Amino acid sequence: MTDLPAYREPAFHGTIGAAREDITPPVGIYARNWGAAEHDTAEGIHRPLTATAISFQAESGLPLIMLSLDLGWWRTAEDEWAIRRAVMDALGIDESRVMAHLTHTHAGPAVCREDAGRPGGHLIPAYLDKVTESAVRCAVRARESAQPANLTWRFGTCDLATNRDVPDQAADRLLSGFNPAGAADNTLLVGRITADSGDALATIINYACHPTTLGPRNRLISPDYVGAMREVVESATGVSCLFLLGACGELAPMEQYSADAKLADSHGRRLGYSALAVLEGMLPAGTRVEYCGAIESGSALADWRRLPDSPPSSELKAAMNTVEIPLKEWPSVEELGEQFAGCRDRALAERLARKLRVRRMVGDGNTTTRKLWLWQLGDSVIVAHGNEAYSLMQTTLRARFPGRPIAVANLVNGACGYLPTEEMYDCDVYPVWQTPFDRGSLERVIDASIHEIQELTGWGS
Repeated sequence: MTDLPAYREPAFHGTIGAAREDITPPVGIYARNWGAAEHDTAEGIHRPLTATAISFQAESGLPLIMLSLDLGWWRTAEDEWAIRRAVMDALGIDESRVMAHLTHTHAGPAVCREDAGRPGGHLIPAYLDKVTESAVRCAVRARESAQPANLTWRFGTCDLATNRDVPDQAADRLLSGFNPAGAADNTLLVGRITADSGDALATIINYACHPTTLGPRNRLISPDYVGAMREVVESATGVSCLFLLGACGELAPMEQYSADAKLADSHGRRLGYSALAVLEGMLPAGTRVEYCGAIESGSALADWRRLPDSPPSSELKAAMNTVEIPLKEWPSVEELGEQFAGCRDRALAERLARKLRVRRMVGDGNTTTRKLWLWQLGDSVIVAHGNEAYSLMQTTLRARFPGRPIAVANLVNGACGYLPTEEMYDCDVYPVWQTPFDRGSLERVIDASIHEIQELTGWGS
């Protein structure tokens, strides 16, 4: 008989729970996320914003808590840390065991207490207190509701993401928009969580595409395409769907920067239907497909059948490490503060404000250290960081560890700057001039991630 290996989907078995909280802000909150925006405050709600938590735990030991919040990006390290620290304190866990991820909607409220003096800014402190309380409740409920379950992974594709580094026909620069000639990673990674009882518990969607459907003219609070994606998946599965934004530095929808909320919903349905196609093709939890011999018919047929499988891996590990990366020769915090104070141009002032806050995060030195979080969940690894990496990060890690589900998540436990590829530093393009990180920083982060995956799992050593 031909010795063909059985097909089984990568999985993890442990104690898993999920929970959801509403974190929709009040209408009127400061929500100016675009330099070109002519408004300052949110005038309505397109879809609610949510916090979703999943708790992972082995038979013994402390849980890992994954949080996904429908927010844009952190302006200061202090505002982010306040939420993560509250979750850590509530569950008695250390920093390596919490991933607080932002879905990166560009149609959310400003989440910076320093903006309290801006129009609608008086609502920010109370709103951030609400988000903190909701995140803690969500994490605690996920842990308390946990039960024995399998997390099973499968790859798929979705063509929503396109390359957004497009040459400007009128100037020697690149714009952030649709580049029909550019390559785009369209990989979709779906995780299905099924209780040992057979009940569905949750779904994880890892996909790399900027949530920038709604742009400067939009005046509504919205999770962008993520909201409709969740609605499609949750309507079909009956359980919460947690979204992890992948390495999307150069990836975005073809149509974006719109004021039409229906377009965001259309984008979300495309991703949701793609995710459902992946879920439909997954094997039932606890099964494998095995070659059982030939069937002689008009043709010789290979007979593959579903059979009960042995329990999946229960390996659960968490690691946190730092990477030292070079910084550009930017003005100091003091110099940027003076430039901002004297600026009267609305769009330029917005750029300077962001640059000043980023400089504060990385310091005035020539290098800075950034953290990496890595979790091993059975046959899979989640790699998370607080920056906006180009898709080279996820494609390289998946190629380096073939057959292993590697979920890469941007904007976890902070937000600072882009990580463009080395060759992009020869271009005049937003991700290059926005970031404080110098040429080669992405490649250093990728190399460090490969090393940490090997150290954590022993794969490829």
